Amino acid sequence: MTSTYTPVNPDSPDPTAATDSQDSAAEDGTPVMLALHQTALGGPEVLQLTELPRPTPGLGEILVAVHAAGLNPTDFKHRALSIFLPPPPLTLGWDVSGTVVETGHGVTLFKPGDEVFGMLPYPHGAGSHAEYVTGPTRAFAAKPAGIDHVQAAALPLAALTAWQALAETARLRAGQRVLIHAAAGGVGHLAVQIAKERGAHVTGTASSPKHDFLRGLGADACIDHRSEDFTDTDERYDVVLDALGGENATRSVGVLRPGGVLVTLLPGAEGTRAAAQKAQVRAVHLAVEHDHAGMRAIADLVDRGRLRAHVSGTFPLAEGARAHTLGETGRTTGKLVITMR
Repeated sequence: MTSTYTPVNPDSPDPTAATDSQDSAAEDGTPVMLALHQTALGGPEVLQLTELPRPTPGLGEILVAVHAAGLNPTDFKHRALSIFLPPPPLTLGWDVSGTVVETGHGVTLFKPGDEVFGMLPYPHGAGSHAEYVTGPTRAFAAKPAGIDHVQAAALPLAALTAWQALAETARLRAGQRVLIHAAAGGVGHLAVQIAKERGAHVTGTASSPKHDFLRGLGADACIDHRSEDFTDTDERYDVVLDALGGENATRSVGVLRPGGVLVTLLPGAEGTRAAAQKAQVRAVHLAVEHDHAGMRAIADLVDRGRLRAHVSGTFPLAEGARAHTLGETGRTTGKLVITMR
C-alpha cells in the first residue's frame, strides 16, 4: 500500500484548497459527515473512517467546516487509554482550522463564511478529526490571513500550551533565561519562538540532528539529550518548560535559580514538589485551556511574523491512523496535520 503521507514545504500552496467535498445526507435527509471515529480503545487500527450525523451548533456555538486539524500527543494517549474522556465511542481532535457554516443563538463574534482557528475545550470538547465540528465561539479566533489552514491547524493546542506556560504562568520577560525540554516537538518549537519574542535567552534540549532547526527558530544554545546531561552545568535558569514529566521534572528543579519557575506539562515524580520547596522555586503542572484571548495573541504573533508552526507532514482524513502511527514514534519535528477539504 502506498503511503499518502505528504511532507510539507512551508512555502507551498495550501494543499487543501482544491479538494472541498460536497455535503451529504442520510436517507432520511439528516446531514451527515465523515469522521475518524473509534468504538474501542487500542492502537491506530481502532480508528475508522465513519459516517456520523453532522452536529448542530447550540447556544453560543458555531458549526465549522473543518479544513484541517492538528495532531497532538494527547490524541495518541486518549485513543489508547481512558484518561480524561469516557470510554468510546468517540472522535478525537482538539485543533481545528476551517470556515464557519452556521452560528447558534447568541453568537456575535463570527458569521457564516468567516475563517477561524482554535482549540476545542480540553478535554471534553474533542471532535475536530471530522468534516464538521461545533464548539464555543470563544474557543476560536479569526484565522490569520497570511497562513493557510494547514499552518493554522498546527497551532492552537501546542501554541496555547506554550503561551499559557511562558507568558501567563511563568510571566517570562526580557533578559531571563529559559530551558525548554523537547524543544523540537510540537509545543517545544513554538515555545522557543514565543520565548525569543519575549526577549529571553533560550536553551533547548533535542537530539543533535535537530539543533540547526532550533537555532533557525532563534534558540541561543542547544543540549543533545542523548549524549549530554542538562544538569551537568553551572547554568541556572529563571524558567524551565518540561514536556516530559516524571524524573525529568524533578531533575529540572536543580537547574533553576531561587525564585525560578518550573512548568511541567505532565505530572512530575513524587518528589518534585518537595525538591522545589527545598530549592525555593515554584513547580506547577499546567493543563491547557481553550482561550479566546490567547488565540488572538497567537494570531497577532503570526501576523507579525514572530510565530510559525513547522508542519512535517499532512495526511488526508482517511489516512488518520497512519498519522497516529507516525506521531507515536516521537521522532517527528514540529506537528502533523490531518486535512479534510
